[in-house]
Amino acid sequence: MNNTKLINIGFGNIVPAGRIIAIVSPESAPIKRFIQDGRDEGKLIDATYGRRTRAVIVIDSGHIILSSIQPETVANRIIAKDTDNSENGIEIEDIEKNDNCDKIDIPMME
Repeated sequence: MNNTKLINIGFGNIVPAGRIIAIVSPESAPIKRFIQDGRDEGKLIDATYGRRTRAVIVIDSGHIILSSIQPETVANRIIAKDTDNSENGIEIEDIEKNDNCDKIDIPMME
């Protein structure tokens, strides 16, 4: 059974923890250029819902995800892997056990 850890990055947006390469602050000029390059290439995912960007999450497919929660918070949610029903992380296995919700299919990006 696939046991992928899903991380809530704010406003119900979820990212597979195993796909995350880096979580950085958006304050430096090189990161701002990196974000603009991702926007130009169509690889930017804005999950801030119009709020201030506080974390930039880079995943293994080259996509860049903007989040309005602090990088430390995202990192702590990844680390908090030990609890099964943590509000910050959801196991796919737990979703499949729940008869009240639909099964989800997470496509793997190339």
